[in-house]
Amino acid sequence: MAAALVLAQLRAQMALPAYAASPTLGLLYITDHYASDASELLDHLAGELPEVTDWSGTVGVGVSANNAEYFDEPALTVMLLDIPPDQYRVFSGVAPLPRHPASGFVAQTALVHADGHTPDLAELLQEMAGRTETGYLFGGLSASRTANVQFAVGGNGNMAGQGAATGVFDGGLSGVAFGPRVPLLSRVTQGCQPMGALHTITAANDNVVLELDHEPALDVLLDTLQVTLDGDPQPALRRVRATLAGLVDAGSQPMGRQRTGHFGTDTRVRHIVGLDGARRGVALADQVQPGMHLAFCQRNVAAARADLMRICAEIREELSPQDMEPAPAAGGGAQAGSTAAPAPGTSTASGPAAPAAERTIRGAIYVSCSGRGGPHFGGPSAELQIVRHALGDVPLVGFFAGGEIAHQQLYGYTGVLTVFTDA
Repeated sequence: MAAALVLAQLRAQMALPAYAASPTLGLLYITDHYASDASELLDHLAGELPEVTDWSGTVGVGVSANNAEYFDEPALTVMLLDIPPDQYRVFSGVAPLPRHPASGFVAQTALVHADGHTPDLAELLQEMAGRTETGYLFGGLSASRTANVQFAVGGNGNMAGQGAATGVFDGGLSGVAFGPRVPLLSRVTQGCQPMGALHTITAANDNVVLELDHEPALDVLLDTLQVTLDGDPQPALRRVRATLAGLVDAGSQPMGRQRTGHFGTDTRVRHIVGLDGARRGVALADQVQPGMHLAFCQRNVAAARADLMRICAEIREELSPQDMEPAPAAGGGAQAGSTAAPAPGTSTASGPAAPAAERTIRGAIYVSCSGRGGPHFGGPSAELQIVRHALGDVPLVGFFAGGEIAHQQLYGYTGVLTVFTDA
């Protein structure tokens, strides 16, 4: 029922003059309620849309379509893109993206879906970025309480490497690489606000921060939170559990923190996973090295809203420096649902012709952390409403991930907004 409703919406939109009539690439995101039906859903959609020869996507605990999010309920969202076939390549474990393909395709950027349980994931992302000209990746980790499925079909099974693979995978990386004639803009929005000063890690061992500014790291943490472990430690431990750590690599200039009191895009937020009383250290869910910068932080609704509005404004300004008003709609998608739960659909990534003075948004992909979403922003779909208010009624799909990918890094508690534009 959900797939039928989405197909009905897509076909109605494809018949309109402002939309692409012959898309060949589809993005499919499902909630984990449909993970066990992933193969059947993909086969059904591909069979009903034979002109769409390539598919990519994954599973999340929620999905988004246009200005609405569907969190922790059965839902699927589809976007169809009309992009020249020589300007994109779907890749997966059975059909990896080559560094120098014989076809002459040159990858500029890549949308990446990944399984967070993949060994050496950080190194794999770095290696994948090295296969693109810009080194820029965007996307996220699958988020599922069942199967961490990914969708990847290249040329309907006719491209080299795809073979007889079904198009539904688990583990590793998959996604779509885009060529130079697919212009896009991408921004990262942070969801946490720093507490106290920005420190320099002066001693560390693996994932344990031992010293901050030559002071015991645990003492710095307790001073920042204004708590003590003496007596009854439970109140202090509750404060620690609600605290995160923002990391910036050694050699980077954490200017965003110094200028605004908010984290910049070079900050990666990580969980505090333990306290080392013997060495007075703080253990993090990441490897740390002396010279890195660290600021303790906490999730903050006001900061998350302000930062999301900031990146939307940056995108609008870059597209239309002289006109900060939202652009005319690049195409919308209706909502639809089965009797069980909503099943959103969205339009193709193609819209009305743009005025010569500005670039028009053709479509957007938004990957947000599963710890964000409407409840964190104050109400159902509040996060997506902010994006729509800033960018206009543009076609948008996305999912709520177990970690967000941007640049060459893995982030947490962030949103990654990428918009496709005209030339």
